[in-house]
Amino acid sequence: MPGTVKLATYLYQRLRQLGVDSLHGVPGDFNLTLLDYVEPAGLRWVGSANELNAAYAADGYSRVKGVGALVTTFGVGELSAINAIAGAFSERAAVVHIVGIPARPLQDGQVLVHHTLKDGNFTRFSQAHALFTVAQARLWDPRTSAEQIDECLRQCLHHSRPVYIEVPVDLVSAPLDASRLEQPLQRIPSEPVGNCDRVVASVLEKIHSAKQPLILFDGESRGMGIVEEVQALTKTTGWPTWATCFSKGLLDETASNFHGIYKGKWDEESIKTFFSEADLILCFGPHFSTTNSYGGTAIPNASTTISLSYTEANVCGELFRDVPGKFLATKLVQGIDASKIKKYEPYPELPRDYLIPYADVVSDEPLTHDRLWQTVGNFLRPGDILMGETGTCANGVRVTPLPLHTRLFTAVTWLSIGYMLPAAQGAALAQQELMDSNKYHGIKDARTVLFIGDGSFQMTAQELATIIRHNVNVVVVLVNNDGYTIERCIHGRSQRYNDVTPWRYLKAPEFFGAPEDHYTATIRTWRDLEKVFTDEKLVNGTGLRMVELFLDRDDAPQGPIQDYMTWQKAGNGIMEEKE
Repeated sequence: MPGTVKLATYLYQRLRQLGVDSLHGVPGDFNLTLLDYVEPAGLRWVGSANELNAAYAADGYSRVKGVGALVTTFGVGELSAINAIAGAFSERAAVVHIVGIPARPLQDGQVLVHHTLKDGNFTRFSQAHALFTVAQARLWDPRTSAEQIDECLRQCLHHSRPVYIEVPVDLVSAPLDASRLEQPLQRIPSEPVGNCDRVVASVLEKIHSAKQPLILFDGESRGMGIVEEVQALTKTTGWPTWATCFSKGLLDETASNFHGIYKGKWDEESIKTFFSEADLILCFGPHFSTTNSYGGTAIPNASTTISLSYTEANVCGELFRDVPGKFLATKLVQGIDASKIKKYEPYPELPRDYLIPYADVVSDEPLTHDRLWQTVGNFLRPGDILMGETGTCANGVRVTPLPLHTRLFTAVTWLSIGYMLPAAQGAALAQQELMDSNKYHGIKDARTVLFIGDGSFQMTAQELATIIRHNVNVVVVLVNNDGYTIERCIHGRSQRYNDVTPWRYLKAPEFFGAPEDHYTATIRTWRDLEKVFTDEKLVNGTGLRMVELFLDRDDAPQGPIQDYMTWQKAGNGIMEEKE
């Protein structure tokens, strides 16, 4: 038929138009014909060890390029991935989950095929995914399939959350109207529903009259598409600015008015006082889970806070619905009068994240969390992606100073251990694609640097093979602290359920197919740290490099989990009992 394109090609071309160049997933008999069209459409097929890892990787990819995608098979494959899809929903990652499902005649006839519950019901798995996706499309009619695909993708981008598309085997090659591909996907506009002039005027008035204002920047700003606007505001105002765990690395942390992550009751006294005395807090993209807000203690005072979220503005306790944060942030950048706003002259003395030079710690003493993470910053360079897996690593990297254009991935809300290794593969792949296309701030030599505990590593270790196969530039620092230290901090300091089987971790790259000259190293002391982290082969090498770094099982970074550990060492039980 003239002017047509096969359904699978249409779907993949739409993904390419959105910036997806690689497709993650695992083959299965209900998606094999779908996979035949991946490479002809110009996409790279990644192929993961299992569907959970594929979905984790697509999530990591999406956080760098804006959207990611994976293909699984019906039932067993898609359910394997659903944990990661739920995490992407929780933390606002735009992931397109494509599922190859049985042919329509099989479903109409309720045939008791494999990968089902043997009850003739083919909708159970889509019902499950409806709980963790913002839009679903069950493609059934070629006349409407293109429209369904487009709408699903629009919702994915608009909400920065996962969507779910089912493709029956017998529809994979169905002809669709090719002319639709000539028009870019029309995104949902960021304009408000009603007249928001009063909201804009009220916010600007509060900004211009504030005597002690500050900025608190959170991670949903990325999905909202307002990072550039907030960066402009921090530069125009010069106001003291803090991030959260979710947003650290999105702004320029080398700016003199950036002060790191706000840690609530665990922060420095001068910062807690500054927050308590502020008469205006501009909060962008709030995501106040307990993990991201230090147990709720870093949530700012509502009476002095203006919060901008996806579809709402909360102005000092007054909620305005249908006011998109993107719209309001843009209006603020345009409307602020720099001559009217508070000028901090002299600038207040507020602590910032700082580097500890190798020379200040070098010794033959064993490593400790104290000072480690400020020292790690010496290894980083502009454009790197730093990843701290759930546990002590996630808490440690919060204080690591980041160079310009360096991103941080750390524990935010979902906290599914093992996520970071596959996500590192996806993030590094996206990073490499951006560098190859000259869309990465002019940077060509960035790396993805992952710190992951021994327990978490054992969850998803197979993804080392995917990193090796695609030769992406990943440094894996395996933090060996003899088990689940984060859980020991919370409860069960000496219980066997917090132990893990010791592995010969540095043998893993060889087992998973690394070249014979692959890089490995061991760090036990501060002197080792300097030697390894300045090794030319590690610093400027390519592909997978792996380091095993040893810490004591009872050592933890400063903050909430250190408090938990201190409480247990005193002979007490779960921390909540104290409170």
